[in-house]
Amino acid sequence: MARQERIGVFVCHCGNNIAGTVDIERVVEELSHYPGVVHVEDYMYMCSDPGQELMRKAIQEKALTGIVNANCSPTLHQRTFRRVAEAEGLNPYCVEIANIREQCSWPHADDKETATRKAIAIIKATVEKLRFNMALTPTVTPLTKRVLVIGAGIAGIQAALDIANGGYGVVLVEQDIGIGGHVMQLAGTFPSLEQPDSLIASRLAEVASHPLVKLYTYAEVEEVSGYVGNFDVKIRQKAGYINRGRCNACGMCLEKCPVLVSSEYDCGLSQRKAIRLPSPAALTFHPVIDVEHCLHFNGSQCQACCEVCPEGAIDFSEEDTFVEERIGVVVAAPGYDLLPVGQPEAYPEDPDIIDGLKFERILSATGPTNGEIRRPSDGKVPREVVFISCVGSRDPEHGVPYCSRVCCMYVAKQALLYRQAVPEGQAYIFYMDIRSDAKGFEEFVQDVMDEGGILYLRGEVSRMFRDGDKIKVWGVDTLIGRNIEISADLVVLARAMVPRPTTRELTRKLNIASDAHGFLTEAHIKLRPVESLTSGIYLAGTAQWPRDLPDTIASAEAAASKVLSLFSREELLHEPTIAWVDEEICSGCEQCVANCTYKAIEVDKRSNVARVNEAICEGCGSCAAICPSNAVQLKNSTPRQFFEIIDVAAG
Repeated sequence: MARQERIGVFVCHCGNNIAGTVDIERVVEELSHYPGVVHVEDYMYMCSDPGQELMRKAIQEKALTGIVNANCSPTLHQRTFRRVAEAEGLNPYCVEIANIREQCSWPHADDKETATRKAIAIIKATVEKLRFNMALTPTVTPLTKRVLVIGAGIAGIQAALDIANGGYGVVLVEQDIGIGGHVMQLAGTFPSLEQPDSLIASRLAEVASHPLVKLYTYAEVEEVSGYVGNFDVKIRQKAGYINRGRCNACGMCLEKCPVLVSSEYDCGLSQRKAIRLPSPAALTFHPVIDVEHCLHFNGSQCQACCEVCPEGAIDFSEEDTFVEERIGVVVAAPGYDLLPVGQPEAYPEDPDIIDGLKFERILSATGPTNGEIRRPSDGKVPREVVFISCVGSRDPEHGVPYCSRVCCMYVAKQALLYRQAVPEGQAYIFYMDIRSDAKGFEEFVQDVMDEGGILYLRGEVSRMFRDGDKIKVWGVDTLIGRNIEISADLVVLARAMVPRPTTRELTRKLNIASDAHGFLTEAHIKLRPVESLTSGIYLAGTAQWPRDLPDTIASAEAAASKVLSLFSREELLHEPTIAWVDEEICSGCEQCVANCTYKAIEVDKRSNVARVNEAICEGCGSCAAICPSNAVQLKNSTPRQFFEIIDVAAG
């Protein structure tokens, strides 16, 4: 390991952020006599063009072999200074940052002496680390310019279209039999009350016919291996027992099927046959046989569909098939579900106590009642409807602690749509707070409040029970300090949004993180909001956290823009400050393999030595920390460098 012996130190005032606390002149004087340092200079803003010019000049005139920039956090300007050094022929990894702002001047703003001594120690420690830095070169990896999008709800569709319209191939995988997601079930959108069909029909048609989009429905991702730019994906195409190439969508099998079960699309408000069809507006007509309810798969000899099919498309012997695709990046948009019925336990199960999504189907012109408001139990028009917000949301004891964000708005929308359909009806809305925090939302809520026949009650419901053909609702209005009792015909619960049960398994397959609730976790909530911690895997839609339709589309477009930015390169450059293995010391114990979050290490079975996949390793250092023989080390962060830093810091 070569020692850097002609080191330049550049101290930044950062306006008054550093110079107001640290004695810059004393720092410069102290470092000018430090071994190996041949040039020390300070400037008001080293990141400015004049400051960078001082660096260029010193590199050339003093033949510097290494540079320490004493300034702010390396996340801000390390790349800036490394580019300056590289332009002058100096290896960029021979440039180190000594953070004397966030780690020194700011925390010691009231103690100039302590701040100055600490700044000197930090810079000296950084010089010692730099002495043993290696001149590194980024790893170059090829880039497959093709994308896997998981989930064909509105987020997945939007991301797929943006990427495909940018000229790149997309593999779109949807686990359901149709595309569109929950948006297809809605009766309208807030605050404009537009019909979802008119909003996304063009997108559905475009994605289904786009020449660069390869669509898999009734399929799921089985396995993902590889790394950014070069992922190998195995997709399971689930058996539908109806040959897609032969089926002509005549519908005769549906007519003859004797089985009736609850429709998932209509949330159990209507019935379907044991042959499932996508939603009417989904555009992809690929029926499948529901083996859970089909008589043929449950001990009967029924072959009604097979006997009537004129094309011989029914194939009870069909099996799942597997398809392999090579892609470069992944966009995960698996969507959401609602908190299951029965949670919280305070709300009893009753046909006239329904969730918001089920009420959307009642309101919808394409729903089981064709838009007529009829309660499920007896088909009567409900004259009094109670809406309850935050059912399971913001309730860590009985549900989830977070806000589901959309409930306040869709409850207002549903109450308004109900009043428009039943002008003589009365709507009551129990709420804790109203969170209307986007463009046009507050005005929309105020308009709903001003609408006759809609009464907002600030308070919670304490009890709800069946009383004849009514649902008794006991609650409280905290604004007037009175108990409230309502004899409702229908109760609508705004249940919390939660991740799909399959999302946890997806995180395992993709090797990405999820939070305590199961939502996909971004790399940084502010700076990298649509990136996962695994390079090349991006996040979109409600799988990250509860979102409304505009936010969902915005997140999908953001993920697509990150993909298009990545694809603007011909090849990928990977940071070289990663782990490496001393093969003479490695015992092949595999502790590093088990501890690697990124699955970047594996043990060669023939040599019994650990190998690091340089394209996957993110340089987190967990393998180096756990290795019992110190065979694994990080480039430019070796134990010797840390011991040198400790010696200086200890005085």
